[in-house]
Amino acid sequence: MTYLLYATAALAEIAGCFSFWAWWRLEKSPMWLLPGLACLATFGFLLALVDVSAAGRAYAAYGGIYIAASLCWLWVVEGVRPDRWDLAGGTLCIVGASVILLAPRGA
Repeated sequence: MTYLLYATAALAEIAGCFSFWAWWRLEKSPMWLLPGLACLATFGFLLALVDVSAAGRAYAAYGGIYIAASLCWLWVVEGVRPDRWDLAGGTLCIVGASVILLAPRGA
């Protein structure tokens, strides 16, 4: 469930940030900012639902998931296929996030 929360949060954050990118860099209507702000609020809420003992740990692990999700966005939304270096880096990030999330910890 944690990975699903992280993936959904990443999608919300990337969509929210992309709305600002589209408005500013692609000269889209300022109306793009409204759903973007809603997406960013959803991102914050979803990240707060992750069941970990410390916020910093949740954010650190999320960073790895975010990087991999950004590469998916690159491919699916922007139409740019990630190269082998993107895939290698994304894999390292997922492994790193998993180490943070799944490491045995004492009470």
